[in-house]
Amino acid sequence: MTPTRRIFLKNGAISMAAIGASAYWSPGLLGRMALAAGSADAAHRNKVLICLFQRGAADGLSMVIPHGDPFYYQHRHDIAIPRPARGSSDTHAIDLDGFFGLHPAMDALMPLYKAGHLAVIHACGSPSHSRSHFDMQDFMESAAPDNKTVDTGWLNRMIWARPEPDSTPFRAVSMTAVLPRSLRGDAEALAIRDLSTFGVHSPSGGGNLAAGFEGMYDTAVDGVLRGAGKGSFDALSLLKKANPEQYHPARGVKYPQNTFGRSMMQVAQLIKADVGLEVAFVEMDGWDTHVNQGGAFGTMSDRLIDFSRGIASLFADLGDRGQDVLLLTMSEFGRAARQNGNRGTDHGHATCFFAVGGNVHGGRVLGHWPGLAPEKLFEERDLAVTTDFRDVFAEAAVRHFGLEPERLKDVFPNYSVDSDRFRGFCA
Repeated sequence: MTPTRRIFLKNGAISMAAIGASAYWSPGLLGRMALAAGSADAAHRNKVLICLFQRGAADGLSMVIPHGDPFYYQHRHDIAIPRPARGSSDTHAIDLDGFFGLHPAMDALMPLYKAGHLAVIHACGSPSHSRSHFDMQDFMESAAPDNKTVDTGWLNRMIWARPEPDSTPFRAVSMTAVLPRSLRGDAEALAIRDLSTFGVHSPSGGGNLAAGFEGMYDTAVDGVLRGAGKGSFDALSLLKKANPEQYHPARGVKYPQNTFGRSMMQVAQLIKADVGLEVAFVEMDGWDTHVNQGGAFGTMSDRLIDFSRGIASLFADLGDRGQDVLLLTMSEFGRAARQNGNRGTDHGHATCFFAVGGNVHGGRVLGHWPGLAPEKLFEERDLAVTTDFRDVFAEAAVRHFGLEPERLKDVFPNYSVDSDRFRGFCA
């Protein structure tokens, strides 16, 4: 079999790092993110969409607690998060708007929320009735619920629908070992598990990564490809003196010390390296909390600490560049409204998504709340979906990524997108 350039890009071992990181954390950072929108530099920088997939069905009712809905406490007598308390508390919900509250383990996100750079879209999800992790992740990443004939991902189709003549091989990158469903398709995309462990280093260890990669390319790729494909690797010249192991986040920024934290840090590296990144994909697992989910503390809380700190660290690290970035979180479905006999929650329906970025119209919980009264529950057990996930994706594609509205039909097959259903998180 003759390898194709696309296959090589998707599976190639490529190592990259940021050059000249200049963002830093300071009390005025969030304000400067807003001011950066009108700068000349910002007008010429790429807009970046980061998709963060919470695999395993994250419990939106624990992330953003409807403490104003009395049925929440009736359904979850052991694992409910207590209503907000006066003063700071690590055991009570952090009030957002008098009805909803943030899990106390997610306090790292409150500065972004208060500054208007974080919005919550609640009761969001897929219209599919399936409770299969595999199927629902597949449907969400293809943006084609209950349709197994669609073999490409929505992110790939979005990129393909807005071709860029000067794009680089780094236009779409997934921080995973294999390319996720979202990025499979005709547009080129890279899967890079870790920038520093792909073995593309110069023999002297001096960090000449571009030279190392070119050497591997020459020996590993069939000669037929060199005329048509090698020119696309000119962007590697940007990385000649870079070394992932020497990257230092902005002052005061500490990412979670795990795979997720490292992925978030390396996305920041790529953005600040100006290698042409437009779409990044990150995933975080561990959300399938059937047993001992916990309330303010426990399994769920531990995941939320890393989740929120990873997001907060990314934007602190990006500094003013956060104005160009939209981070969108998603999960295949939520959890059941009622706790189960193991002090956990079973597979549900709707959950909540987060939109974070300098151009987000945030500080709000968006969407229509269906309520948790027994007669309001989906199939008498779950939070009902009132915002189709495709409307969230479409809003990001049009208002942030700049996709022409008439091209939405190419991204969301058999779905009529209507901007009247957008929730308004993109300013």
